Amino acid sequence: MTDGAATTVRETDAAAEASVSSATPPEEERLPRRAPWTLQRKLIVTVVGITSFIMVLVAVATSAILGTVLEDGLARDLRTQLNRTASMVHGYVVAGLTAEEILAEQPLPPGTLLVVETPPQPPTAAYVDDDTSVVALTEKQIEELIASIPEEGPLVVTVDGVGTFRVEGEQLGPNSIIVVGLSRDDVAATIGRMLTTIGLLTAGGLLLLAVATAWTIRRGLAPLRAVADTAARVSTLRLDQGDVSIAERVPVREADPRTEVGRVGEALNTLLDHVDESLTARQRNEERMRAFVADASHELRTPLASIRGYSELSLKALDRGQGAATLETTEASLERIQAQSLRMTSLVEDLLLLARLDEGQELVYGTVDLTRLAIDEVGDVTPTGPDHEWVLEVGDEPVLIAGDAGRLHQVAANLLANARTHTPAGTTVTVSVVRDGDDAVLRVHDDGPGIDPALQGELFERFSRGDRSRARQTGGTGLGLSIVRAIVDAHGGGIRVTSAPGDTTFEVRLPARPADPVAPA
Repeated sequence: MTDGAATTVRETDAAAEASVSSATPPEEERLPRRAPWTLQRKLIVTVVGITSFIMVLVAVATSAILGTVLEDGLARDLRTQLNRTASMVHGYVVAGLTAEEILAEQPLPPGTLLVVETPPQPPTAAYVDDDTSVVALTEKQIEELIASIPEEGPLVVTVDGVGTFRVEGEQLGPNSIIVVGLSRDDVAATIGRMLTTIGLLTAGGLLLLAVATAWTIRRGLAPLRAVADTAARVSTLRLDQGDVSIAERVPVREADPRTEVGRVGEALNTLLDHVDESLTARQRNEERMRAFVADASHELRTPLASIRGYSELSLKALDRGQGAATLETTEASLERIQAQSLRMTSLVEDLLLLARLDEGQELVYGTVDLTRLAIDEVGDVTPTGPDHEWVLEVGDEPVLIAGDAGRLHQVAANLLANARTHTPAGTTVTVSVVRDGDDAVLRVHDDGPGIDPALQGELFERFSRGDRSRARQTGGTGLGLSIVRAIVDAHGGGIRVTSAPGDTTFEVRLPARPADPVAPA
């Protein structure tokens, strides 16, 4: 193997090891992460922790202040006791009595320590215990006591087996010194009792605080848990197909908008309401789309079947070759094919018009006189409906608006054709044009039998018909009124219908100056 090949192999091995090491996560990354704390636990720990810290600081500060006050009081008492003792035992010290003998002759309060030093005699010391007995200190205790007296600061000494004293000395004569001390047991006991009381109260208060905080936070977060539970239940619903309805809601008591968390619940309920309405609208649109496809298929299937049938008839006639009869049959078939083609073309053009109107296209704005438009349309429909009575009610002044003249003519023509087709002979149809504020209003009224209440809700939907049999004698494709609504909506207006037996009115309301239309793409 050459050096180049060996180098290549080593590089390949190194790359493989690097890829393996990068693919294998380190031991720390493979370990499961610790579960995060809940908001309730965080709040409880934070509140209790901060309160504990504050209470400990208060306890320490209180103990320090109380200790200082007690020590100052002890120092004052010691100074008073020293002055009193010096005057009382001065003669005993000069006489050379020991501290034990002096305390036996001149009793002092319990807890008082007396040290007498009269060179060349060794120092003596004694103290009065709680039962007023005088106890002399040993030489070792005296040595430790004298050695432990600090040069600066508070004169506090500890006598092994006896206790801690605050001491202060005074010189009596040229060679005599006495030291008087008062026991610090009462100070230490007071501070100890205070710390114990503070500790117990702090522990009890913290326990009560933790329980109260947990209860308050749990009650406060109950609406948030209700929101989470509701969202979890909604997440398990099938929302992708079928007639879906979301009945889950955050309970009203947990969605109080006066609280922050309650506003979250109210917002979720509002969101679910909107989603539920959207799903209902989606289902309704799907049903309409299926009905639309079925209706469009039916409308297209009939002319296509006619075209196919007449085409086959013409071909068979040509195959038989029967001269004049063949020519006559072929001519009739072509006429029927042309008629069905025109019918299919009209349907496709209507569908295309609706699609373009939905996109904001197909409008060419200009000045339109609704009065003249109504006069023209009534004049056009009168010959086609001689068995109806046509009445025109317009003012002397023209009603001018900005709109697409061709499409508005189509609106009036469709409304009049609808009245002519769906009312019996002898019906009076009244067309009126008025101005109402900034709007122009076109009304078509008839005294026919009225519209079925079950049909009024879907009257302007595509392929909506009063005659479910689809007979050509009682209506067209079912797109007339949907085209009317689409054109009126594109002009920024509105259309509504009120119907009762003998009183049916279609009212078209158009703004005199609508917003600028969307420019075609």
